[in-house]
Amino acid sequence: MKRILLVSKKGKSKDMLVQLLQSELFSQIETIDAEEDASALLETNEFDLVIVNSPLEGKTGVDLAVYAAEKHTAGVLLAVQNKYANAIAQKVEPYGILVVGKPIVKAFFDQAVKFTEVTAHRVQSLKEENISLQLKLEELKIINRAKCVLIQHLSMSEVQAHKYIEKQAMDLRLPKARVAKQILKVYEQDGLPK
Repeated sequence: MKRILLVSKKGKSKDMLVQLLQSELFSQIETIDAEEDASALLETNEFDLVIVNSPLEGKTGVDLAVYAAEKHTAGVLLAVQNKYANAIAQKVEPYGILVVGKPIVKAFFDQAVKFTEVTAHRVQSLKEENISLQLKLEELKIINRAKCVLIQHLSMSEVQAHKYIEKQAMDLRLPKARVAKQILKVYEQDGLPK
């Protein structure tokens, strides 16, 4: 199920974009015409694709596109007049925003949407990988702190402390990080600083 947020003021351009998106068999398209309403909606909802059809009422839509790209993993597509496309692209491409010149050509628009989806999927995968690596790093920090506690309080060598934690983890059938937390809990109660 793909969710699309289309931010566009009312008119032929908006109707044409909705028609193009519906032809791609997207499940859910939400349309908003004001930048402030779109920002509020992005605060509480996740979308697979955000399309900003510039200009919006009194605004260019660039700030909204940048906000969407920075705060979400959704692909962001910014449609602007052809004469401004290159200048705006230079400003927003570092944020991962794809700029499409207007008038929009259906074949190019379809490719841009597909490219934006692929890019968003890749960003989401990298984000998940980053979270996983951060969790592993935190576990390693806890394990190393527990080793230091064992070295300090039980006069173990680093190798002995490592083997002790591994053995406890195997014997108790617990992850090493959990064993390390238990060790820290015991010694932190004795006034050990964190």
